[in-house]
Amino acid sequence: MKTKAKTVFLASTITLFALSLIRYPQQSLEASIRGLNMWWEVVFPSLLPFFIVSELLISFGVVSLLGVLLEPLMRPLFRVPGVGGFVWAMGMASGYPSGAKLTARLYQEKQISTIEAERLASFTNSSNPLFIFGAVSVGFFNNPNIGIILALSHYIGNICVGMMMRFHGKSQEKAKQKQRNHPFSLPYAFRVLHETRLKNEQPLGKMLGDAVRSSVQTLLMIGGFIILFSVVNKLLYMMHITQHIAIIVQYVLHFFQLSKELSVPIISGLFEITLGSQMISQADGVELLEKAMATSFILAFGGFSVQAQVASILAEANIRFKPFFIARMMHGCFAACFTYVLWKPLYVHPVAVNVHIIPTFFIEHSPNWMTHYWQMLHQFGPMITIVFLCLYIWLTTIQWQKRQ
Repeated sequence: MKTKAKTVFLASTITLFALSLIRYPQQSLEASIRGLNMWWEVVFPSLLPFFIVSELLISFGVVSLLGVLLEPLMRPLFRVPGVGGFVWAMGMASGYPSGAKLTARLYQEKQISTIEAERLASFTNSSNPLFIFGAVSVGFFNNPNIGIILALSHYIGNICVGMMMRFHGKSQEKAKQKQRNHPFSLPYAFRVLHETRLKNEQPLGKMLGDAVRSSVQTLLMIGGFIILFSVVNKLLYMMHITQHIAIIVQYVLHFFQLSKELSVPIISGLFEITLGSQMISQADGVELLEKAMATSFILAFGGFSVQAQVASILAEANIRFKPFFIARMMHGCFAACFTYVLWKPLYVHPVAVNVHIIPTFFIEHSPNWMTHYWQMLHQFGPMITIVFLCLYIWLTTIQWQKRQ
């Protein structure tokens, strides 16, 4: 009975979505173009280098070396192997959904267990600093100082999530035989690096081509989800479903003494973080602290668009999605709370007492280069995307001809 109800629900939902596309073709097209532009200009060129380099680092054994060196840090804190430190660093630097992709890759290579993969995926996916400083704080809020609070709240909250998720699956691990942990040793780390490289006997050109094809395939999937959820978000608004859900959200906001004007922007942010952050920054009659807390929540939650991307990546490796979703809820709450706690010491008092307390280079130069880099992405991003899509088609054609 439960299976039949699920079938009816899914069939009804997709039918309603198809009818909505027919009913609102112009709005759907505009939302689709908006999602495509975001992927075309920013997401693809900013994530591609990280994906390619990550694939090569894993193939050459550098990740295995880092795993041995970071074992004394990652195992006690988060109950994951040392290779998780590499995933954590790359996830913070490149943003969603790099952590999930690298976690799935390590799990498929049997460097981490199922429980360790679920823990690792829960706290290694985050917004990258470029998006927080360049797009949100400078682009949307026109206030570089907010970026400092948003970033600190985001990454400190992520650490808290990792320390909470260390208890996930603890009972299941007790039933298994514990693996032998090697002590910190540089000779052993380099021996692991050498052994890993020897296992992969492929030529450099083959490894580079595989890294490019794998990275572009993942980014094409990400682009599809970005466009899909951009359209879904717009259709929900056009059918007035967002307004009805906003009534429920207003009660939650009232409980936390937040403005009800944030209800619609938060709902939009639950689907797509870029649009949600922009709408929150433009909300009228809302205090800046409330806007910052709401933005922190949706940045940490990731939006259903990002979660669908992660779910697709984890499903290919047979890793459960539920722990990741629970972690995103915890991360959203942690980030919003840390924003509230850090607001006075980092935003109110430095400005009110003495602006020179903040180092000059931190105020003037950091936002400038972030903004400059963000503008360069929008300018040269499409060119990079075209070049690598052509390269992907060429590599795929060569591989297909060899199979014939």
